[in-house]
Amino acid sequence: MQSSEKIEQARQDYIESLAETMEMYGLSPSMGRLFGIMFFHDQPITLDEMRSLTGMSKTSMSTGVRALSQLKLVHKKWKKGVRKDLYEAEHDQFRSFVEFFAQLWEKEIELNQKTLRKTERKLKNLLDDPDVTPDEKETVKRDLEKLQNAKRYYSWLEHLVSAFESGEIFDHVPIPEESDKS
Repeated sequence: MQSSEKIEQARQDYIESLAETMEMYGLSPSMGRLFGIMFFHDQPITLDEMRSLTGMSKTSMSTGVRALSQLKLVHKKWKKGVRKDLYEAEHDQFRSFVEFFAQLWEKEIELNQKTLRKTERKLKNLLDDPDVTPDEKETVKRDLEKLQNAKRYYSWLEHLVSAFESGEIFDHVPIPEESDKS
């Protein structure tokens, strides 16, 4: 086996690992492979070049690149004299991690806080409803307590997102120095 083939085989192992990781986080393995191929590519590449490297259909590759771009794992680049869009993988995995999870958590917070407030209003209205029995009112009160705990969680999660986005998280969990890498 030639050295270039050995390099490709070594890369392929990591690319497949990225595909499995993406799947763990609810993304398609093909998106992981696409990101992995771009990760090892030294220069920004066009969709046509990606297609020839991945063997993916134009539609699924384009969808994958768009999704990776939204997650800020891939960035569109500009190069003088090149009319086609160029894309490049984000190589700062710390930044990618922070942005990926911050986006997911922000969506969770937005979705659940809105519904939590709506549920809380409905339950509070039931406390004033003369048709609700004393036992049912006790159930409503217990549910309202559970919602208070949920509010505490979302408040904490907002602080966590803020710590991620500001970079404060790295004060608590520092990025290892170059010499710490194995």
